[in-house]
Amino acid sequence: MPRLLGVDIPNDKRNYIALQYLYGVGEAKAQEICFTTGIDPLAKARSLTDDELSRIANLLDKEHVVEGQLRRSIQQSVSRLKEIQCYRGVRHRRGLPVRGQRTRTNARTRKGVKKTVAGKKGVKDMKR
Repeated sequence: MPRLLGVDIPNDKRNYIALQYLYGVGEAKAQEICFTTGIDPLAKARSLTDDELSRIANLLDKEHVVEGQLRRSIQQSVSRLKEIQCYRGVRHRRGLPVRGQRTRTNARTRKGVKKTVAGKKGVKDMKR
């Protein structure tokens, strides 16, 4: 299994798909990397030589922000928003949707599992 920037790349996938296992590399960037380094994107990843792996690693280090650096920069951006207490930072802190989605219904991905709150007794319940 080839190892690239601390990530194991699957042997049985094509090169341009195997590169997408790196955080921050999508389909377009993977194909661009293959084109720039002169690697066949349709060949299997097990056929990559040490020279080709080093060329990919050098290209990623020089021209692209991926893996740890990208995660760190995103985390720093979010912590900056929290620190200056802007609207987006407050939403991040409270674990609510940041980009204007509704929260009255849905938003379960950000809010987590429903927490039932005891409601008021209705007028119908009082008459019984």
